[in-house]
Amino acid sequence: MSATFSPSDFERLGVFYLGREVDAKTGDVGDTPFLYDSSDLTTHALIVGMTGSGKTGLGLCMIEEAAIDGIPAIVIDPKGDMGNLLLAFPDLRPDDFVPWVDPQEAARAGRTVAEHASEVAQTWREGLAEWGQDGARVARMRSSADFHLYTPGSNAGLPLSLLRSFDPPPAVVRDDGDALRERIQLAVQGLLALVGIAADPLQSHEHVLLANLFDRAWREGRGLDLPQLVREVLKPPFEQLGVIDLETFYPARERSALAMALNALLASPGFQVWLEGEALDPGRLLFGPDGKPRISVISIAHLSDAERMFVVTTLLGAVVSWMRAQTGTTSLRAMLYMDEIFGFFPPTAMPPSKPAMLSLLKQARAYGLGVVLATQNPVDLDYKGLSNCGTWFLGRLQTARDKGRVIDGLESAAAGAEEKLGGRAAVDALLSGLGKRTFVVHNVHEDGPVLLRTRWALSYLRGPMGRDEIARLVAAQKGALTPAPVSGAAVAPAVAAAPTSAEVAGSVLAAAAEPPLAPEGIEESFVDVAAGSGVAAAGASSIVYRPYLLGSAQLHFSRRGVVDRFDEVTLLAPIEPAARKLAWDDAIAYEGAGPVTRTRPVEGATRFGELAAAARRKPSYESARKTLVTELYRTRSIALRRAPELDLQSEPGEEEGAFHQRMHLALAERRDRELAKLRQRHAAELEKLDRRLATAQERHAREEAQLRGRKLSTVVSAGTSVLGALLGRKKLSVTNLNRVGRTVRDFGGTQKEAGDVARAAEKLEDLLQEKQRLEETLRAELEALQASLPTIDQVKVETIEIRPLKGSLAVERLALVWTPWAVDATGIATPLFALKT
Repeated sequence: MSATFSPSDFERLGVFYLGREVDAKTGDVGDTPFLYDSSDLTTHALIVGMTGSGKTGLGLCMIEEAAIDGIPAIVIDPKGDMGNLLLAFPDLRPDDFVPWVDPQEAARAGRTVAEHASEVAQTWREGLAEWGQDGARVARMRSSADFHLYTPGSNAGLPLSLLRSFDPPPAVVRDDGDALRERIQLAVQGLLALVGIAADPLQSHEHVLLANLFDRAWREGRGLDLPQLVREVLKPPFEQLGVIDLETFYPARERSALAMALNALLASPGFQVWLEGEALDPGRLLFGPDGKPRISVISIAHLSDAERMFVVTTLLGAVVSWMRAQTGTTSLRAMLYMDEIFGFFPPTAMPPSKPAMLSLLKQARAYGLGVVLATQNPVDLDYKGLSNCGTWFLGRLQTARDKGRVIDGLESAAAGAEEKLGGRAAVDALLSGLGKRTFVVHNVHEDGPVLLRTRWALSYLRGPMGRDEIARLVAAQKGALTPAPVSGAAVAPAVAAAPTSAEVAGSVLAAAAEPPLAPEGIEESFVDVAAGSGVAAAGASSIVYRPYLLGSAQLHFSRRGVVDRFDEVTLLAPIEPAARKLAWDDAIAYEGAGPVTRTRPVEGATRFGELAAAARRKPSYESARKTLVTELYRTRSIALRRAPELDLQSEPGEEEGAFHQRMHLALAERRDRELAKLRQRHAAELEKLDRRLATAQERHAREEAQLRGRKLSTVVSAGTSVLGALLGRKKLSVTNLNRVGRTVRDFGGTQKEAGDVARAAEKLEDLLQEKQRLEETLRAELEALQASLPTIDQVKVETIEIRPLKGSLAVERLALVWTPWAVDATGIATPLFALKT
């Protein structure tokens, strides 16, 4: 391999540097870098290879390249190898490797751990250098993305909550009947798989009941946690399923068995760990709160088969919902990588994970989500389902049966692949002769197959890590991550509404059996007791109603060319017994719909807090209406972010991180558009030059017997490295071009008497030089393009603050409402009402 190989040969716009090309005849690794167009990954990829073939290393390299390019990834890791992505040391010091080298391996080599770490560090420095890389590239990878290692069902790594709450999918999914049904089916099948129930979605009573419970809750915009789900299984909020009475379709005795199975999860000693950590949200797994890309490794090696199926099914279902909430794009937005799909995507069976994977393979391309699947068991793959994989990386296989199955898969899933590879016998010969870290690459976006030797990984490949090692690896990250809020109804916060113990005690002493009357013409209502608040066990007589002032208004935010939006806002302010006026100082703000109210208190409730004198006078409410308008105009505004260079503007309420995600995608789309223009501008020129080269080659071939047996046909067949990176497969480097030029000149100097041959050689050399000039032109244009495109940090973002139009600000509802509270014997109050924030 060339000693002059450097980053300038592979650091290109929108391409992944995966290794170098291999000569199919000699098996030699050449000087030409294998550059994989990242946009090709939107048509997905499959990696197949036996243990020791380098399959995992190739996958790691792809994820490393994605990180360098600012492309986030979710990595599902059934074997425990992908956590090595976090073992990347820019300084490459021996001390960096000491905690992670294998002491037993050091002992077998007759070295201390420190000596072995020093040897490994030196090996990594030399390996990176051999492939044109160094610690600076490692540092670039680590700075371009955050790396997290999650262990659902275990607190060894970062915890990931899959059972804390089954949150409703985004509105775009809930509004799509087919998408909602698919999401419900995946959630139910994953949950039933966890409790060991193999359910038919159409015939299983368990599946039908749970699907209806999820459908009802999610259409109402509320989540279901496991305790609430158990309660609803026992007492469903409906009396029939379809046209059949519930008790006839699924009797209570049989429902009790399902409830007991689900309750067993709650009662399990290890259940709590499934509730801890970040809520499962693909958006947060792919991007941090600041919009920085994340590489999130989901390790499931420690789980049982049923638990793995539950995690994979639930995660894939969430990814499908997230995907459908995105805008369409032709650029690569994110990656989903699964290191071993054996058992999750079989050819005939339909495990819970398979429908979601099929949906991703069929639809993810439109949303810029690239799916990469890897396996060492080619026999257990649904190749018809994999027909949407545009790139196949085929590594060394163990048995003739495995090779035959892969060839069959190519025939059925990748139309035309066998012909491009030279026929079944040629494919078999290629697969049989592959060495370690060598792959046959079939890409539908290229003209023919290529042999690839994968590059040296930037991460330290030390193999699977134990529980203690994982805990040590993520210790610094634990506590630094901000848990995602659980969506759904939230109990009114005590900090804003709860009185002190003394205040509660005073209000109880003054409590009346009937609510004090509101002034004539003032609406009076009662906030409903939230479901699951515990009041049923305590009894209605334990409820104390306290008075609050409710105000609702519509705000109109408008600025020409920027925003034109109407917002509903509801404020709920406590009315203290000694209040001299109705004020909004301690109000709780709730967006959207106001609290659920009723015209009468809960039956049996007999205690009501004291109503201040000001709240008994009608003019107080008129004054409160006016001050509400002033308060809303003073305190309410929307802040919009704008990136004029990208023609992007944030949506009202859009988080900063979400806006940065759109900026990342806009930059990638701009880059891809500019590259497409460059391709289009030079494609015709390249095609014309290739035709002239082919003609010159044919003429020269007629005289090749006079060229001392040296043939140039093998080196004149394709474009240069830059041309290939830009326009297609690349086989001829600048070094090779110079070598060919020297060969032709030497020949011309020693065989002058062969005039025809000399003229043919001269013509061929002229064309090669013309192609080299095109190479240099393209290199300069690529460098200029790269310099002209800003990074995310260079894009100027400005903030615009817009207040509501005061003239159109009107209070639509003003009411006296009574809120329910539970007061214990010590006078401590707990709110029993829930409002959507």
